[in-house]
Amino acid sequence: MIEMNVAGIALDAATRLPIVLLKDASERRALPIWIGQTEARAILTALESQRTPRPMTHDLLVNCMDQWDIELERVVIHSLQDNTFYAVLTLQQGDSKKEVDARPSDAIALALRMDSPIWVLEEVVAEASIAVDQEADLQEQEEFREFIDNIRPEDFIQSQGGSEPTTESS
Repeated sequence: MIEMNVAGIALDAATRLPIVLLKDASERRALPIWIGQTEARAILTALESQRTPRPMTHDLLVNCMDQWDIELERVVIHSLQDNTFYAVLTLQQGDSKKEVDARPSDAIALALRMDSPIWVLEEVVAEASIAVDQEADLQEQEEFREFIDNIRPEDFIQSQGGSEPTTESS
């Protein structure tokens, strides 16, 4: 799994739908997730640490969880099926731990309010993310090709700290 952070909300130029953008720690991969207007507002409210006069839905859920001593351990975006992302909330109350199905937008809105980490399965990142720093990716690929082109069998023996194998005579 890869821990991701909310980079912000963008607007899709073609559909005019909001997109929540998650980035990995190196900020080299971004995962765009199309969401609704209401969910975008809920995420923006949390990102900007805004307070509303009365609790909104996600705030209400946080208040309930606080009252019942339920911790949001983490959010996991675990799959992408037919262009739909799926997530679970990992909740803990005392020794009891439960996973609850959630839409990623709601899970992200809660994670931001409760300062909980957002994780994405590597398969989902590989399938749906976009490169943010293509120049760094190309540089890394070139360095790896150069490493492969110049490696010798002796390099493996030396890196293992051993010597070349010897045969025993009987």
